[in-house]
Parts: sequence; structure tokens; C-alpha cells
Amino acid sequence: MTEPPGPTEWGQGPGVGPWEGDPPDDPRYDPELLRSGDTRNVVDAYRYWTREAIIADIDARRHPLHVAIENFGNDANIGGVVRTANAFAVDTVHIVGRRRWNRRGAMVTDRYQRLRHHAGTAELLDFAADAGLDVVAVDNVPGAARLEDVALPRECLMIFGQEGPGITDDAKTGARLTVSIAQFGSTRSINAAVAAGIAMHAWIRQHADLDRAW
Repeated sequence: MTEPPGPTEWGQGPGVGPWEGDPPDDPRYDPELLRSGDTRNVVDAYRYWTREAIIADIDARRHPLHVAIENFGNDANIGGVVRTANAFAVDTVHIVGRRRWNRRGAMVTDRYQRLRHHAGTAELLDFAADAGLDVVAVDNVPGAARLEDVALPRECLMIFGQEGPGITDDAKTGARLTVSIAQFGSTRSINAAVAAGIAMHAWIRQHADLDRAW
């Protein structure tokens, strides 16, 4: 069964109108979008493409970086993490614990991003071991290395936790490395979705081929 359009995917907004001239003879293009225009939240390179074609192209560009979200109390953060992971062509976003989450913050990017659910952290760590991924916990805890100073592993799974409790004891034990983000103000912690974006971008700066960025 085809999923219904997301709340922002087909609404009014920036985009392009109907295709002008003869339509391209290319199976990546969606005939309906060519006729009606494309106002989806996608980069210009993917205008008029089918969802399946976009996913296939991103799959060829994905990085060996995975991110995991441990039981966020405010699950609106999950959508922000998914949206950022999509922007950085992260391989997979892993959601640990509750399967249901508020997709509004993802701005429909969950339709193009690989997602995987795990019942608990132990299951997530087993996945990482089988996939040959080094686990990096991101949390402002004593003894954590500065994210700004460390060399992040290329084949990597980053774990993020709730803003209050932080990562679980299982994640702390299973991580090869724990990193913290340098802070200078009065707040005890950074918003979890923001922290995830900072950490993902740190990986991008170290390992991504920036010539392939849009």
C-alpha cells in the first residue's frame, strides 16, 4: 500500500511548476510531478524525480556513519535528528526503545532516510558489532574526550540519549569512545537534536568528500 503524502511534502511552498517543453525520457522522473509541478522539500537536483529514484541515488551517496537515538523523552527531537541525518546522507538512523515517534520535525525527510528500530540498547550494540561499527557515545560526562579534539572512526555508530539522563549505562559500557561537546555558557546541556547535528557534522568534516556536497 502506498503511503499517503506527508504534511509538508505536497503543500504550498517553494518549488517548481509544471515541466516546460517535452518531458524527459528518463524513468527517474515522475509523470504526475512533471505535469503538476514539484513543491516537495528536496534539493533542486531531485526535482520531478520519483521518491524511489531519489532514495536510490542517496543510497549510492550514503556515508558509513550511523546514528542512534536512545529513548528520547521529548520525541520531537527524533524528527530533528532524522532531518539532519538525511542532509548528511547518514547510512541509517537507529531508534532504540519506543517505536512510535513524532515525525513532524523530520519535515518528510524520513521518507528518504533509512530507519531501523531496536527494542533495547543491547540489541543495538549487537548490530554494531556484527556490522563492524565503532560505537561512539555523545554525552557531557566526566572523562569524555572533547569532540573538537578527537579523530572519529570512519565506520561509526554515534549514540545519543535524553537531555536529562543522557545515554544509558549499557551505551556507556558498550562504547569504544565517549565524546562531549565544548560548552561555555550556563546551561548544563545542549538540545539533543542540536548536539546530534554538531556531532554528525564533526564526522563530515573529517571523513566526507566535500566535492560531492550539493
